[in-house]
Amino acid sequence: MSESPDTSEIRRAVQALCAEFPGEYWRKKDQERAYPAEFVDALTKAGFLAALIPESYGGSGLKLDAAAVIMEEIQAAGCNGASAHAQMYIMNTLLKYGSEEQKQEYLPRIATGELRLQAFGVSEPTSGTDTLSLRTVAVRDGDEYVINGQKIWTSRAEYSDLMMLLARTTPREEVASKTEGLSIFLVDMRKVVGPKSEAGGGMSIKPIRTMMNHSTTEVFFDDMRIPASALVGEEGKGFRYILSGMNAERILIAAECIGDAKWFIKKASDYASERNVFGRAIGQNQGVQFPIARCYAQMCAAELMVHHAAQVFDAGGNPGAEANMAKLLASEASWAAADMCVQTHGGFGFAEEYDVERKFREARLYTVAPISTNLILSYLAEHVLGLPRSY
Repeated sequence: MSESPDTSEIRRAVQALCAEFPGEYWRKKDQERAYPAEFVDALTKAGFLAALIPESYGGSGLKLDAAAVIMEEIQAAGCNGASAHAQMYIMNTLLKYGSEEQKQEYLPRIATGELRLQAFGVSEPTSGTDTLSLRTVAVRDGDEYVINGQKIWTSRAEYSDLMMLLARTTPREEVASKTEGLSIFLVDMRKVVGPKSEAGGGMSIKPIRTMMNHSTTEVFFDDMRIPASALVGEEGKGFRYILSGMNAERILIAAECIGDAKWFIKKASDYASERNVFGRAIGQNQGVQFPIARCYAQMCAAELMVHHAAQVFDAGGNPGAEANMAKLLASEASWAAADMCVQTHGGFGFAEEYDVERKFREARLYTVAPISTNLILSYLAEHVLGLPRSY
């Protein structure tokens, strides 16, 4: 796939940065379930996390397709972009729907790394993927909103200064359309984390230990007060606002999956060429090389869809179908490559020092989140193919 000189330069720059964070670094972070703060700081200083912020606010002003290349290369280098990727796609909601005052207040400081926007409070334990049924409520009280409820799978909340929060501002039974009545808030977490008191507080964070090092949490809101100025856009339109951000999220996650697939394919190819059994390289056997070749073909096809989806997004179109298909195909390609890589390595695939088992665990996540495979198929069936709604 031909690329512009600028894209090639982005790839080289990301590769050079990631080379400073080899497998040993990630294995240690994984063992300790520690946040890779040094890696995130390096990405920030290099300007990569400000890629989508317009130049007028201190960012690079790149398009989503370029941001996708950044995230792909991070994964292809064996690193874990999950520690930082949210800042890319959360930014889209603020850029498109935030007030000029909000942009001026936050974007320049996010661009420099003074502030981190890494937390996105959407999912809840009771609603799951049925976002319209969420129960976290925000009630207007003078020049403030009072928020009560709970979020789950809010990753990086412990390491973020700001949170983009989706809450219900109008009861579901009082709205004309089920997509109305939800609002988006940009919460300054520095002012509200801690026990409720006259000085503030009302937000508490509980880490969730998972099979991979993802820094995810539950977040609880107990009469948490935030200024009315934290509202992003118009009250009640929040669900529409996050849809665009979700498309960006799916495209960027898909790009990460492509990077993962490339890492697995190279890792397996190198091992199959070097490992000798019965007097010859195991890669000489069709039973070993054909699965690698199949994963390569699957990855290349998915990669085309990822960049197509990003280009539709960058052109101002609605890439709902393209973003969903990109995420579906890329996550399946990366998971197929992960399984193949373990199989190629045999017993060594389970040894931590090879990094295969770590990347295997990390890759599994993206066939489930940020949107499940079944929801993607339901979307395509109903909204693209015109089939009856199945749920």
